[in-house]
Amino acid sequence: MAPGVRVALAAALWIVLLGPAAGDERTHQYKIGEPVILWVNKIGPYNNPQETYNYFYLPFCRPVPKSGKERNWGNLGEVLEGNELVNSGLAIKFRENITKTEFCSQPLDGNQAERLQRAVRDRYWYEMFVDELPMWGFVGEARRSPESGKSQEQIYLHKDFRIGYNKDRIIEVALGCNDLVPLQPGVDLHFTYSVSWVETDVPFTRRFERYLDQGFFEHKIHWFSILNSFLMVVFLIGVVAMILLRTLRKDYAKYTLDLNDMDSLEQEISEESGWKLVHGDVFRPPPRLPLLSALVGTGVQLSVLFFFVLLITIAGTLFESRGTILTSLIACYTITSLIGGYTSGGFYARHGGTAWIRTMVLTACLFPGALFLIAFVLNTIAIAYHSLSAVPFGSIVLVLLLWAGISLPLCLAGTVLGRNWAGIPSTPCRVKRIPSAIPCKPWHLTPPAIILASGLLPFGSIFIELYFILTSFWNYKVYYVYGFMLLVWTMLLIATVCVSVVGTYVLLNAENYHWQWTAFLASASTAAYVFGYSAYYFIYRTTMTGLLQTCFYYGYTLMVCLGLGVSCGAVGYFAASTFVRQIYRNIKCD
Repeated sequence: MAPGVRVALAAALWIVLLGPAAGDERTHQYKIGEPVILWVNKIGPYNNPQETYNYFYLPFCRPVPKSGKERNWGNLGEVLEGNELVNSGLAIKFRENITKTEFCSQPLDGNQAERLQRAVRDRYWYEMFVDELPMWGFVGEARRSPESGKSQEQIYLHKDFRIGYNKDRIIEVALGCNDLVPLQPGVDLHFTYSVSWVETDVPFTRRFERYLDQGFFEHKIHWFSILNSFLMVVFLIGVVAMILLRTLRKDYAKYTLDLNDMDSLEQEISEESGWKLVHGDVFRPPPRLPLLSALVGTGVQLSVLFFFVLLITIAGTLFESRGTILTSLIACYTITSLIGGYTSGGFYARHGGTAWIRTMVLTACLFPGALFLIAFVLNTIAIAYHSLSAVPFGSIVLVLLLWAGISLPLCLAGTVLGRNWAGIPSTPCRVKRIPSAIPCKPWHLTPPAIILASGLLPFGSIFIELYFILTSFWNYKVYYVYGFMLLVWTMLLIATVCVSVVGTYVLLNAENYHWQWTAFLASASTAAYVFGYSAYYFIYRTTMTGLLQTCFYYGYTLMVCLGLGVSCGAVGYFAASTFVRQIYRNIKCD
């Protein structure tokens, strides 16, 4: 592909990725009497956030829109999140009150009445937007009949919209539902609405604050948990430093004896044990080198990606716009593919690898391929349920084009640069031709035990914040404290570095020189604990039910844990590698 064509393709994809905004909703400024579009988005059971359908999935009548476009096509992230905004057809004009007015009627047959009754029993809720501001309402509620004493499903027929404005901008929106009517076959439902405009002095820049649950996210418990995690990480750093400094100081002393003291020197050498005995094997290339290279490269890429998106989100207010954070993640992933290819290419070349094309393909395809496989299964289930969670075919093609047109070429370029610029081996000790035998050690000194134990402390530094993240994502709260997330992410990486260094030192002292995979998996094991806690949260902290919701919960959790594990694994590996090179650089290992 020619460079000019590639740049044009990238620019076109970027424009499509961000998506256009709608008319006056772009400037958020209106004139008196100007039409304001009420968008209806999705509907579904309140307890199952991912089981969503188009608003008109239920047999609601719908007036013909008199102004504005039929649908509001958002950015790629908005589509992937399952948003589909449709013009409600209700006539609303800026700063013009509307008294109770009927906008359509709907006669119910037996099938329609049964669908609405089931929706009321399952506590179906719906989402609407006015000028990008969301509001929510329930379809109806079940009330006990005073005559029969039985529960009877009833539907709300009237929608009362209260809209706050400041000069020419919409600041607040609220929806009130009333006029309950029993759902029975043969009944005519007459839907009505009213609109009242109220002036407010809240500035436009603060209009989204009412959606932020500050009492939940900025509670003293949240601050205390952050402080507790910080102190735990500081204590861990101190313990690691004390153990390693005291132990290694004694080890180095054996190699800095005066050469005139031959008796002491011979005695020290004869007592040599532990990590010093494997200096001829510790820099041996790890098994399955292409796979480890791809995982390390992808982990570095994801770490940079996550840090970069966090900074962008903290600097701005991306959480206020639907799908913007997800769009930023996709766009930044394609750009950071250069970093992933560079890291994996240099890693593979430094260890003497020659099949660099296979490594490049693994780096470019392994993680996206795993996500695509999970997403394909979830999408198939969503299509079977006719849910809005199903990704349209056009969006799938766009993501594939984005990967093939930008991410893959950048990964290839990064791999070539990494091989040429960062592929020179620099090991302080020579590798022996014949590998040494690894002695049998107690179970707690084996790689599986080290891997299993290493993830506990990093998980302990984040599990409180994990609760807030899960609650915000699965319980309709807007997560906005990304400064907390950045701090917790930093503490997680520090804890990962510490446990990786300690685990590597324990393994080498057991005369096991296969430290590369152990360091990576020990750091990545944090993701396994995160997945386990997420399963606990699903069972004991939510009321989700059904195949679709269960699959989406565990599918999304698996995606996040894969990314978290690869990222932590890469950070832990580089920490262990730096530690190993440093300790063997200070001894006479030739």
